[in-house]
Amino acid sequence: MASITPFNINTFVFFKLPSCWWSGVRVKEITPEQCVVSVKHRWFNQNPFNSMYFAVQAMAAELSTGALVMSAIKNSNAKVSMLVANNEATFTKKATGRITFTCNDGEAITAAIQKTVTTGEGQTLWMESSGFNEEGIQVSKFRFEWTVKRKG
Repeated sequence: MASITPFNINTFVFFKLPSCWWSGVRVKEITPEQCVVSVKHRWFNQNPFNSMYFAVQAMAAELSTGALVMSAIKNSNAKVSMLVANNEATFTKKATGRITFTCNDGEAITAAIQKTVTTGEGQTLWMESSGFNEEGIQVSKFRFEWTVKRKG
């Protein structure tokens, strides 16, 4: 990936995570501190209860955290592996309309990657992404435990 921009991440998703792409998950914004991912409820990604299937929400939430991990690795100029070790989710309202997931843990993952590069020891970090509907009401919250480790 040439640089970490919404366009390049979305292109990566198209080729490497096609189910995420076809479900409508798209990165809207990424900075070193924050990533915003959006997905709209539609027929293709719904559950039998006329709301967004939980797995689609999970894909969007994970991408908001994972894109920050990828960005921090790229900015470190080191070879670092990344993997989700665990996750937790809470659902508080039916997900209909456009749902926007935001993760604000960029500084924390950057610090974890710097530590693994410096010490050579793997690091783990819980990152959180919250999904809000168009009215600003939280519909779900996800936590992903990312592990990062310097390669070689």
